[in-house]
Amino acid sequence: MDAKRSYFYKKSFLIYGFGKSGCASYKFLSKKNNCKIVDDNQKNIPSKYKHKTINYYQLKKNNFDYIVLSPGIDINKCKLSKYLKKNKLKIITELDIFYLSFPNIKKITITGTNGKSTTSKLLYDVLKKHRKDVRLTGNIGNPLLLEKDLKNSTLFVIEASSYQLEYSKFYKSEYSIILNLSPDHLERHGNFKNYINAKFKLIKNQSKNNYAFIERKNYILNSLVKKNKIKSKIFGVNYAKYRKYNKLITNDYFKNKSNINNLSFIFALSKIFKLNSKKIVKVANKFEQLDFRQQIIYKSKKLTIINDSKSTSFSSTLPLLESFQNIYWILGGMAKKGDKLKLKKKNFKKIKAFIYGKDQLFFSKILSNKVKYKISKNLNHSLLLVFKELKKIKEQKKVILFSPSAASFDQFKNFEHRGNYFNKIIKKYLKK
Repeated sequence: MDAKRSYFYKKSFLIYGFGKSGCASYKFLSKKNNCKIVDDNQKNIPSKYKHKTINYYQLKKNNFDYIVLSPGIDINKCKLSKYLKKNKLKIITELDIFYLSFPNIKKITITGTNGKSTTSKLLYDVLKKHRKDVRLTGNIGNPLLLEKDLKNSTLFVIEASSYQLEYSKFYKSEYSIILNLSPDHLERHGNFKNYINAKFKLIKNQSKNNYAFIERKNYILNSLVKKNKIKSKIFGVNYAKYRKYNKLITNDYFKNKSNINNLSFIFALSKIFKLNSKKIVKVANKFEQLDFRQQIIYKSKKLTIINDSKSTSFSSTLPLLESFQNIYWILGGMAKKGDKLKLKKKNFKKIKAFIYGKDQLFFSKILSNKVKYKISKNLNHSLLLVFKELKKIKEQKKVILFSPSAASFDQFKNFEHRGNYFNKIIKKYLKK
């Protein structure tokens, strides 16, 4: 049975932002609707779509039914800021289009601060192991609107960021998971409260027969649940309850606190979907690490090297700092607004830090009187200093941790570019 509903027909759309999400929205909508495209950077629009572009001066001549906003656009800082604020009621997102077009398809939406991609991919693998027709979409995998051959029995695992959720108006998820929360993207949301509220929309918009999963001891989310009189069934995930399964996990990727906690959400969800716990353990043990997300790229008896280029805040690096000894930590880039290192004193002595990038002063102030650190010119220079240190201490087992705790845009295109560059340099040093 076809799951699609013809909700959008002969409407007019402005697609603002032509990245993955914008392009997918255009392809989905343009067959039966009038769509125009605008992007702050015209180079982002391929030549075959140029005839559908519209400039800022032509906007007044068009009365759009909807404005489809790409996740990366900040309504307060983009070129169309005044126009968007004036037409705020017309703004929708790719999530909204998907929900209104496929209302019968069941969705498991995963958000939180750290570990969204890993948890989404792991859950996808677990559901595949149980022979479900499942799709991996959102921030990871395909854009939602590009998935084909959908049926009412198809199940979507959707990784959703605060950016995607912030401007959504209609989106509802039958199963909502908020993994963890710590201050992030405050330069976009303004403050921690706004950031949390963007995530909490996943639960706030749910209906009576829906399910939500949050940390049992997350007092912020628990208070919001009480305050908003939530209709859905709330499950407080108790990490201690799943420790019996943790002992069966042999995959090094789940040796840190963050990943093992996030795995608990899959065990909690398994009751509703009647998933086999033995199969979950088996999938976790065979799980291949995602590129640049706490990824172990080299391991010997004396040395482990971790590429965690995806890390853009202290909170994402923290579980790794707590999980290892003799850490040579490489960090730096563009620091996040209001970021703080909440590392316990007992961990200070086991870390040597090597700071590079634009906000060296910010990071040196944070680490001052806590962790020994050295300032370097760039990432390459940091590694040079690290390997000089390694030569001095040969007996102990050591960890090179590349976890920048910062955005990459001061020196790299994105975290993938940064991660690939690190891997390239590491290979040269290991050959020596």
